[in-house]
Order: sequence, then structure tokens, then C-alpha cells
Amino acid sequence: MMWDKIFEKSDNVIIQRVSYRNRYGISVSADLYLPKEIDSSKKYQALVIGTPYGGVKEQGAGLYAQTMAERGFITLAFDESYNGTSGGEPRRTSSPEIFTEDFSAGVDFLGTRPYVDRERIGAIGICGSSAFALKAAQVDQRIKAVATASMYDMSRVLRNGWLDSMSSEERKENLTNLSLQRWEDFENSLPKIAPGFPNKPQESIPEGLDSITSEFFEFYAMKRGFHPNAPAAFTLTSQMAFMNFPLLNYLEDISPRPILLIIGENAHSRYFSEDAYKKAAQPKELYIVPNARHIDLYDRTDLIPFDKLESFFNENLK
Repeated sequence: MMWDKIFEKSDNVIIQRVSYRNRYGISVSADLYLPKEIDSSKKYQALVIGTPYGGVKEQGAGLYAQTMAERGFITLAFDESYNGTSGGEPRRTSSPEIFTEDFSAGVDFLGTRPYVDRERIGAIGICGSSAFALKAAQVDQRIKAVATASMYDMSRVLRNGWLDSMSSEERKENLTNLSLQRWEDFENSLPKIAPGFPNKPQESIPEGLDSITSEFFEFYAMKRGFHPNAPAAFTLTSQMAFMNFPLLNYLEDISPRPILLIIGENAHSRYFSEDAYKKAAQPKELYIVPNARHIDLYDRTDLIPFDKLESFFNENLK
């Protein structure tokens, strides 16, 4: 197939484009990565891998999937419903419940492959999908181990603001505006979408951006990570569901299945993983990558701790 990823293709894996339906009937589009020397008579451990929030399977999730497939895992990198090449209308909707369901739908698919051991399926979430992976594991007992990288808890940040700085008055004003936006969306028969990144890769970061927006611009809007299917923008009213749907409220229920939380030493998002670590029950591990920022764990193969991921899943998907 034509190579449409932001990373180089490995000669040591086989890639198949697949699709399957989640329990809402939405068609989920995914790339299945297989070790090149796969033995069809054996059953392998498998991983379902989610994208950064606003990203697509052709970016970081695919890189993780390809690398872990090189190391002997069956891996599945998928586009969340309503986004990328997955189905669902209206486009670019963001749903905490359905994005969580998409992880379990990936487990449905993997566990019905004849070469996958149903008792050895794990999950990896990157950025926003980290919290979706953990949310799925809170109830889906088929997910035997979860690793996260550069986690964002989107329900927390949308409800409480950055570093929990949003006041109750600010939250009420935001919810009032979003509530009124629903009437406008209904009358227009089309939901309003928040501004996203440019539809062509840029040569430089614009002046005047705050440090966090500047970092995301570096990945999504420049050659480093640009993909036409990833404008990193969702419908405005999608925020309401996140503000009403806490993602990590039953985090301790994942135990005794293990959690690995990976974060960069210099990541602006570090507090999400540190707080999740405090809340989670054992077994759990917080792994800090020296000199790494938030986006560096999307694509920097010299910084992403793949050896750590391999050992974590080999140990816990026995």
C-alpha cells in the first residue's frame, strides 16, 4: 500500500489496513502490524494503541505499533471514531465514552485473530488516549496491562482548566456559551469546529504563541508531524461531555493489572501522570524520560523508551 505515515517504513513488519465496528456500530479504521516472521501456528501477545488527542494512526500511534511489532507483538493503531479515516458523523466529534469504547473495540478485533492470545492483550495510550486506555481498563478485564506516554486527562483539563486554575464562575460561563452553541449547531445542521492547525506544513512557529501551543504547533503544523487528517481540532460542544464524564474516577479498579506511566522530564503535562500515579493502586510505575518534552514521546525514537515498554509487556503479558 502507498506509504502515508510520518515515519519510515520498517522492512521487518507486515502492515494490513483493517476496519471493524465498535459497539455503537461505528466503523473504526486501523492499521494492523505483524512481525514479518509471524508463525500462524502460534498465538502472540498483542497491543491496541491509541493516538495523541487530535492525532491519527499515521503519526505516533503507528510509530509505536510498528516498533513494538518489530519486537514480536501483534499491534493495532487506530483512528478514533469520527476522526481520521474512521466512520461516524458529524466529523471531528470528540467523545470520552466512545473514544474509550474504541479501545475495547480494538480488543474485540485483536482477540478474534487466530494468532492472538486473548489472555495476553495490553494497551498503550499516547497523550489524550492515555486516559481513554486507562478508562477502558477500569471496566474491560480483557486488558491485562496498560502503558501511557505523555498523558493528558482531557476531562480534567476541560472541566478544571490548566493546572486546575478554572474558577466555578469561569466554568459556568463556559458551559453557558457551549449550551447556547448547541442551538446554533442545530439551526445550521452542522456543529461548529474549534480552530485547528494549518492544512499545509509550515516552515516556522508563529511569534506570540504561548509555550504549550507553540510545542503542539511544532508537531502538528510543521513537517515533523504534519498529516492532513490531523488538524487537532474538534467540535466545540464536544467539551460538554468531557466536563461531565470524568475519565480516571475508578483508576484503582485496574489493580492487580499493572500500569506504566511514562512522562518526559520536561513535559508540561507531567502533573497528569504524577497525579494518576498517586491515585492508582499497585502494581504501578512512573517512568521519567530524561530531557524529554511532551511531544517528544510522540515521535522521538531516541527518547521513547521502547526497551522499557517491551520489558513491561513481556513481563505482564506472560
